[in-house]
Amino acid sequence: MNVLSIQSGVVYGHVGNSTAQFCLQRMGHEAWRIDTVRFSNHPGHGGFAGEVTGAAEIDALVAALDARGWLATCDALLSGYLGAAEQGAALLGAAARLRAANPRALWLLDPVIGDDGRVFVKPGVPEFMRDAAVPVADILTPNAFELSWLSGLPVHDVASAAVAARRLRGARATTVLATGIRAGDGAIATLALHDGGLHVVETPRVDMPANGTGDSFAALFLGRFLATRDVADALGHAASAVCALLRATAARGERELALVAAQDALVAPEPRHAARALPA
Repeated sequence: MNVLSIQSGVVYGHVGNSTAQFCLQRMGHEAWRIDTVRFSNHPGHGGFAGEVTGAAEIDALVAALDARGWLATCDALLSGYLGAAEQGAALLGAAARLRAANPRALWLLDPVIGDDGRVFVKPGVPEFMRDAAVPVADILTPNAFELSWLSGLPVHDVASAAVAARRLRGARATTVLATGIRAGDGAIATLALHDGGLHVVETPRVDMPANGTGDSFAALFLGRFLATRDVADALGHAASAVCALLRATAARGERELALVAAQDALVAPEPRHAARALPA
């Protein structure tokens, strides 16, 4: 399968495309990478160099792929962090071009806005995600904070996340996945509301300040879903793989995800936490 991935990129570390590309390739997919920003590292390290990609450049790159007939062979669009609100039009344009070339292509939108109670993207990006991107994407993967911001509802447990997910789920977005939901006994829950009902998977909480887990989850879910077309299976796989990745990272005592060292877990995570059905 071929995936066009439009999100951030860094030289050092594993966030955005710098994790998504590896995850997808390790799962056997081709990843066509367009970086919305080109930074030396994640800004959370305290400083960085680099620049935001111009919207016109994103347009030109996608148009060139289309002109050569390659978009017709693309199975999905994966999008995440935007470096500026002006890139929103380019992202919508990319989705429109892809769907025109291949009407069966999916768009998984990771609506990156913020986490831990704060917005960390540039002004205008959250509103673009809510008003323009969310209504036309096929699969959404917000974290608990983003789900609350987008839906306008509080999210503090699985039950409230399910209510908020129902508000986001529309005619186009048939699948809403919510990550990072606090559960009992030190667990983290990940929820999926989709045509097949409501599923949840719980994994042990790993407390560490690693960036890129949401980006990894989105790529891992999409990679598995493209292969199986089974939401519950892809949910369990992605949540289990991220948990294994975090455990490996914590064991190394590093802040950046141990993506290469834990690469086998991206394909066959152990232990495998299965998703279970909940009353819809």
